[in-house]
Amino acid sequence: MQNVLERKQIKNIDFNCDLAQSFGIYKNNSEYDLLDYVSSVNISCGFHAGDPLTIKQALLRAKEKNIVIGAHIGFDDIQGFGYRQMDLDEDELDALVMYQVGALMTFAKSYNMEIEHVRPHGAMYKLAFEDIETSRTIAKAIKKCSQWLVYYGATGNVLSQISEEENIQVAHEVHLEKMYDSEANIVYSAKDLENTELSIRRLKDLLNNSQVTNNIGEKTIVKADTIHFSNKLSNVKELIVQAKDIVSPLPYNYKNALNSGWVE
Repeated sequence: MQNVLERKQIKNIDFNCDLAQSFGIYKNNSEYDLLDYVSSVNISCGFHAGDPLTIKQALLRAKEKNIVIGAHIGFDDIQGFGYRQMDLDEDELDALVMYQVGALMTFAKSYNMEIEHVRPHGAMYKLAFEDIETSRTIAKAIKKCSQWLVYYGATGNVLSQISEEENIQVAHEVHLEKMYDSEANIVYSAKDLENTELSIRRLKDLLNNSQVTNNIGEKTIVKADTIHFSNKLSNVKELIVQAKDIVSPLPYNYKNALNSGWVE
């Protein structure tokens, strides 16, 4: 990857977080604390998390803040919160994705809203990064729902290849708390970084040089269109407040419009 990508300054980037990560009596209202700092949100669709009332509330809160919305899709695993991998064939995965995206699209339209992207969650996110055919199935299912939807996924060659081969817009996502290896793969066995000062240094390095620190103490160049801020982090509010002081986040599609010259 480093032989293909070049170090460059990143002037515009999206900040995203998850919403409707609740179900029934299991509530997570702290997720709304991030709405003043993100430019897009991923709303759970009721499979790994999210019930109808929670999803409705998330949509209306995002509309109130004028934030771009997307579908946060996952395996049908509420008990495991979508972190357990499911062995699905292509037809099953295709239907799973279309069902969730279609449901949120229809729900959003009832409030005169449109979803702009789709982001896998948990085990589906990891599997889509590791297995190109899984990613391909997800991409094709997204396009069946709408050719205008952007596919959010872990930054890397798999996402780039899928974008080219399936003719779908993708947003390469970076995590400030995750450890990466020399090939820009997330090291899932490593503990998440919850040190705000170090994460801010990583953000500055990403913006200035398009690179992340890897697990051998060197730098790996990455594509970066969006940064995910996880509510699981104890320091997420402090981190995102400081991050927004460094760069004002812009939604993916708006950033593309800026780069094309359509808006100033």
